[in-house]
Amino acid sequence: MSFDFFITIIAAYLIGSVNFAILVSRTKDLPDPRTQGSHNPGATNVYRIAGKSTAGKVLALDVIKGIVPTWGSYYLGFTPMEIGFTAIACCLGHMFPVFFRFQGGKAVATALGCLLPVGVSLGLVLLLAWIAVFKITGYSSLAAIISVGISPIATYFIAPKYLLPVTMLAVFIILRHIPNILRLLRGEEPKSRQRL
Repeated sequence: MSFDFFITIIAAYLIGSVNFAILVSRTKDLPDPRTQGSHNPGATNVYRIAGKSTAGKVLALDVIKGIVPTWGSYYLGFTPMEIGFTAIACCLGHMFPVFFRFQGGKAVATALGCLLPVGVSLGLVLLLAWIAVFKITGYSSLAAIISVGISPIATYFIAPKYLLPVTMLAVFIILRHIPNILRLLRGEEPKSRQRL
């Protein structure tokens, strides 16, 4: 591992650790999203707490947070595998943020941001999959699980050189959704569609 790559991995993790759901909520005197709703510090829970406008800001910032280190590693001339691991480091920062006692979110929006530099078409496919599942079912979590679950397949056809890190990232995100999966199976997962 080169020194440049090591520093980039650390920087990507630290960037990922900046949780905008918590920070935006603080600037607007809103409750900490870790204590309200689903207790997940992400855009969907902020949507439940504060509505579309605030959630939209969090979503945009989380996507940008994923774009910055991944695009940066591309322009530094890293290999596809190194770029992929940079994206994973950023998403792990979002899931386990050092700045917030390692209590983070599920990294779906951040992962989308990480994938956009890999290929806009790849990001678009996954975004459309998320929208379609959400429109049909009303479950944000199910939309995330399915769109992330198909990401390795989409990557295989669109950008196969990134297949291994994308698959690893998909596994991490799905593991973070295990409580949601269990609630879906029990019929206890709350829907978000009524707020649209």
